[in-house]
Amino acid sequence: MTSQVAKVVLSLNVEAVGSLKEGVNFKKNPENERCFIIYKGNDGFSACKNQCRHQGGLFIKDIEDLDGRTVKCTKHNWKLNVSTMKYVNPPDSFWQDELVVEMLDDGGLQLVELCPVDPWLTDPREPQELQKGEVKVWYFTHACMELQLGKRHFIFDPWLKGPAFARGWWLLHEPPADAFDRLCVTDLIYISHMHSDHLSYPTLKVLAERRPDIPIYVGDTSRPVFWYLKQSQVKLTNVNIVPFGVWKNIDSYLRFMILMDGVHPEMDTCIIVDYKGHMILHTVDCTRPNGGKLPEKVDLMMSDFAGGASGFPMTFYGGKYSDSWKAEFIKNERKQLLNYKASLVKSLQPRIYCPFAGYFVEAHPSDRYIKDTNTKNSAEDLNALISKLSPEVKTWTLKPGAVLDLGLILRDPNNSGGITDPPASAKIYKDNWEFDLYLDELNSTVSSEIFKHQSIQFYYTWAGFQNYNLVVRVIETDDNFQPHVMGYDYLVDFLDLSFPIKRPDREHSYLEIRNRIGVMRSVVLLGSLWDDLYIGFQNRISRDPDIYHHKFWNHFQTELPVHKPDWERFLQEVPPIQDSSVSQDDEES
Repeated sequence: MTSQVAKVVLSLNVEAVGSLKEGVNFKKNPENERCFIIYKGNDGFSACKNQCRHQGGLFIKDIEDLDGRTVKCTKHNWKLNVSTMKYVNPPDSFWQDELVVEMLDDGGLQLVELCPVDPWLTDPREPQELQKGEVKVWYFTHACMELQLGKRHFIFDPWLKGPAFARGWWLLHEPPADAFDRLCVTDLIYISHMHSDHLSYPTLKVLAERRPDIPIYVGDTSRPVFWYLKQSQVKLTNVNIVPFGVWKNIDSYLRFMILMDGVHPEMDTCIIVDYKGHMILHTVDCTRPNGGKLPEKVDLMMSDFAGGASGFPMTFYGGKYSDSWKAEFIKNERKQLLNYKASLVKSLQPRIYCPFAGYFVEAHPSDRYIKDTNTKNSAEDLNALISKLSPEVKTWTLKPGAVLDLGLILRDPNNSGGITDPPASAKIYKDNWEFDLYLDELNSTVSSEIFKHQSIQFYYTWAGFQNYNLVVRVIETDDNFQPHVMGYDYLVDFLDLSFPIKRPDREHSYLEIRNRIGVMRSVVLLGSLWDDLYIGFQNRISRDPDIYHHKFWNHFQTELPVHKPDWERFLQEVPPIQDSSVSQDDEES
């Protein structure tokens, strides 16, 4: 079985992208005459093949459509709303398979098709009856689940201790008391991607000390999931990279398949687990898992739901970014996410749906503003909406230590023994995060030897980002985002990678980024990705003009070198610092 690949089926340069009108656009690949439809809306672009799902007819503009969203098949007049990719004639019939739209750094775009689009149909298995207790699902915390599949135990994304994104995210739920013991005896682990709320080095350090050879499986992303493993000094010896879209057989009953994300294929993945023909779909954090094409009528589907996993707009200031504007934006964005998840469940019709991977809190007192501003969706609200739109779908709202018996629920969704809540005495919410332990480690980097020299130029040269008309001012701050007494305050001109003392006279885009000094210096010293700063709410950002610089942020969040800066070489090359405590008499003696 060959692995799934992403194939570019149409490319448009920046001029062609600029010529796309609002609404429906018909495009043809001049090399092979294949036809496509691109829809341009307020939220960007979506695209599909110009081919009806009924009998392969060609779509044309629907002259009866006044909103410019619908196309009509030339064979049997089937109609497709391209803004939603749902057929409206006949109603409640099909969804159109979407193509992945990749925006390029030069302003162009590519349409990408995953081949095959539905690899799980390879080697299908007829479901066998499950016995009571044969397949169980335990919730630990955030995105961490344990699956019992016959005699095997399979754990997803173990984040059981410490913060994520430097010091910005902390666990909302208290993991079960025996969570680490169960982690260390499990048969296999899946880690979906490199973000630290899924790949937790504090957790894996404990695991490595007790069982370093445990089999861990990750997808074959272009940015390796474990790119930081060697530098972390966590001694895991059995990390396995799995190609996309291929069944990985564990035994005669159990197999799994890792799929890429359509929006972030360089880092995000999701997984399908198949045990005796029963499928569990876990989409994790994927924005468009498998480009939007997913298996229907699986036995259990799990996905994120909460929102709030970004610095935008909470960490932005100046211009329109008032608290009232942020509140309205967040309210609308969360509502859109809730509706999208409910719509996805309705279209896929799983037997059981479970929202998870959204149980984090901005617990540190210095982040109280973010905690109060960054409101999130609740699992209860999403499940209530799903029950309204898809009453035939059984929903499960999680508590740490709760367990679902899949066999019992499949036989009778109303079986009271199908879902068992934790004991009444179980602790649900965390109230102690050991802040000092982790913040002291971060803040220890402030006095590192490299920052006694002109290390900033060396760092940005290592980072390798330039030839982009953007000037960034970086200010190192205290916890309240006021300039730190020991902090740097500098400009970087990324057009020529220079470090001017004032902004250049030419026309240019400008960012002012205030970073907490301990996190910023840790990022510089270790060569970490800037997700710790941005997703971790560890900065405050102002921009002029108010536009998102994808090329800049994508580089510093996903494309930095996988090896940290060579600070040993740097310190060997810089002149030693003259000790100011040495007196003139000492120098002359």
